[in-house]
Amino acid sequence: MALLISACTEDQPPPRERRAARYPAPEATADAPPTQQPFNPNAPPESTDTTAQAPAATPPPTTKAAKGDYPYGTPVPGKPGFVKSPYAADQGLVDVRGFPPGTEVKDPFTNKIFLVP
Repeated sequence: MALLISACTEDQPPPRERRAARYPAPEATADAPPTQQPFNPNAPPESTDTTAQAPAATPPPTTKAAKGDYPYGTPVPGKPGFVKSPYAADQGLVDVRGFPPGTEVKDPFTNKIFLVP
C-alpha cells in the first residue's frame, strides 16, 4: 500500500496599489470647456426666451375626504385589535393592533379607507 502526502500551496497575487482619485483633474478644468451632459428625455424643455415667464401652476384640487366621511370598522367580539371592514365584512378580519382609534387605515380587500373604532 502506498501513501502519498502532498501540500497544496497557492501563490497569492501581489496586493494592488491604491491611488487616491482626484475629480476633476486640476489641469483639465483650467483650459477645457465644460462637458455636455447627456440628453434627458424626461427633463423639462429649456426655454431660450428669458422675457416671457410661464404662468404659475395652480395645484390640482384636493379630493381627499374629511375624516368624518369615512365609515368605521366593526370590532370583532373576543378578538381585540381586529375589525371587520365596512366595505367587505364577509372577506375576513383586518388587523388594526397598534393603531389608535380614529386612525385612517386601508382595507386590504378593497383598498378603500376606513377608520379604526
